[in-house]
Amino acid sequence: MGDSKELVERSNRLGSDPRSTNYAGGNTSAKVSVTDPATGEAAQVMYVKGSGGDLGTLTHAGLAGLYVEKVKALKKVYRGLDHEDEMVALFDYCLFGRGGAAPSIDTAMHGLVDYAHVDHLHPDSIIALATSVDGPALTKECFGEEIAWVDWRRPGFQLGLDMEEIAKKFPNAKGCILGGHGLTTWAESSAECEERSKWAIHKAEEFIAKKSKAEPFGKVIKERIALAESARREKASKLAPTLRGIASRDARMVGHFSDAQGVLDFIASDAAPRLAALGTSCPDHFLRTKVSPMFIDLPADASIEETISRANELHEEYRKNYTAYYQRYADKSSPAMRGADPAVILIPGIGMFTFGKDKQTARVAGEFYINAINVMRGAEGISTYAPIPESEKFRIEYWELEEAKLRRAPKGKPLQGRVALVTGAASGIGLATARRLQAEGACVVIADRDLEGATKVAAEFGGPDKAVAVFVDVTDEAQVAACVDAAALAFGGVDIVVNNAGLSISKSLVETSVKDWDLQHDVMARGSFLVSRESAKAMIAQKIGGDIIYISSKNSVFAGPNNVAYGSTKADQAHQVRLLAAELGAFGIRVNGINPDGVVQGSGIFASGWGAQRAAVYGVEEAKLGEYYAQRTILKKEVLPEHIGAAAFALLSGDLPLTTGLHIPVDGGVAAAFLR
Repeated sequence: MGDSKELVERSNRLGSDPRSTNYAGGNTSAKVSVTDPATGEAAQVMYVKGSGGDLGTLTHAGLAGLYVEKVKALKKVYRGLDHEDEMVALFDYCLFGRGGAAPSIDTAMHGLVDYAHVDHLHPDSIIALATSVDGPALTKECFGEEIAWVDWRRPGFQLGLDMEEIAKKFPNAKGCILGGHGLTTWAESSAECEERSKWAIHKAEEFIAKKSKAEPFGKVIKERIALAESARREKASKLAPTLRGIASRDARMVGHFSDAQGVLDFIASDAAPRLAALGTSCPDHFLRTKVSPMFIDLPADASIEETISRANELHEEYRKNYTAYYQRYADKSSPAMRGADPAVILIPGIGMFTFGKDKQTARVAGEFYINAINVMRGAEGISTYAPIPESEKFRIEYWELEEAKLRRAPKGKPLQGRVALVTGAASGIGLATARRLQAEGACVVIADRDLEGATKVAAEFGGPDKAVAVFVDVTDEAQVAACVDAAALAFGGVDIVVNNAGLSISKSLVETSVKDWDLQHDVMARGSFLVSRESAKAMIAQKIGGDIIYISSKNSVFAGPNNVAYGSTKADQAHQVRLLAAELGAFGIRVNGINPDGVVQGSGIFASGWGAQRAAVYGVEEAKLGEYYAQRTILKKEVLPEHIGAAAFALLSGDLPLTTGLHIPVDGGVAAAFLR
């Protein structure tokens, strides 16, 4: 392990400070003396953060270990800039020990610089200097001889050679600024290296604050000033499904919304359209935000209809421009174009939508663009913002090494990129279904009247990148609409709806009151209708299809005693499945149902009195009701909530793409309830 513990601790401190670097950005290293188990002799080994890791959460497993001597020996076989890709492959022949992470493209930077400890970071303040037109002069003015300047060069072995030369040429330098990119510092001790990194960042911040003009982004455009919070978030929720559809034409994306003050101020500024068109600079930034965002050039008070119309027009322009960008620089060896849809959409008065393959990726894209805004503010305040050339962005975006990184990424789960809204998800069948969908990769909205329970479930699932809790009474039209809006703000829209919320009151016909009847029909028949209607609006706007699943019941087709209200409303739900399947198929929306029976364990319905009522009807002890239900089935197996979740996943997994209007019995086999 050498001194990797010290390196990990330093990395975690730097990576957890947003002033130091962005998520998964930058890398750190330490060269240590170890006893080589293969020879019993001393060897110098470099531990360096591996490809794709995050400094803030780095562990030893995320480090690559390499023999320093072998890394330096690669200079003998380096064939120049046209052969950078092969150098990363050669790092594998320099590895020390077993396991560990794959070496990143920045390994040469760490290995060739002749210092024991090296930090490479992406601080906003430093990148502001690095992307200024007169960056070299400003760096000199800010740091004197203590921080050197290295012109932009694509990350790789040659950059490592450049930095090796700089470190030797300026022996008193504490590090260097990489043009268009970031900061590298070095020292002989871990503590001093960390201190130099923090010192450089702080000094750059102070320099910019002292030197910056009062309004780096120019005057505020009155027509683009942010709406009041409630108004802009309501408008954002209505726009989100359409925007998600725009971002998902080539591949399904999850959305993230930000109306942080810095974002709103940037969008409202005179300079925003010009700067947005220039795109970001730091490789970590544009790899996640694409070369530029889509800026919707409308005033803040534009109607939803007008905004949607303009967004669609601009999307077609964006796709043409991105395709042209790809064609300008692609050659026979370039990977295929990965998609021409925007990853960032800026809307005056509203805020910023960002998109990615999952919620974390979408959120991080937003964080990166906020980093980019900070960079542009700093650069425009002291100079003029000048990111790296578009051709260089392409060389990195479509670099074979980046392509290889994508190929190494684990295959996504079956429901990755899909957003599920499950009603009554705080317990019982709803909870089991939500848990299964989340485990299969879906983002889940835990919708329930029990907000405390729903909140606990969302936390159990992993928090807001995985699940959110929303209070909803499905009988309330406004609350249902607000629930779907909440899904849109949280994840961009909705792809899967599970109508599960329900209750039951077991009484004979003559004992069933109008109140009993209305309550059950309001929750299940009316509630399912409302949830399906509002969700369908979002699905139609997205133009990427969707799935609606009704948790109906065996009782929708089985005539049991003392069950007139419950059985009738379940039959209503069952027919809604058929009606909506016929209507929504034109939009690629499938509608199916699941007919459970006898789900006693974990059931909120059974726990709230239904169990006792049904036990009395059948003349068995309530504690043995599940066993009773099992024994009356063909398979003699008790039905559990997890079985319903499994059935839902079967409908959603992709193996039944042409199935709609179906009801799946999950009842252990009840011949009297066989579908005909």
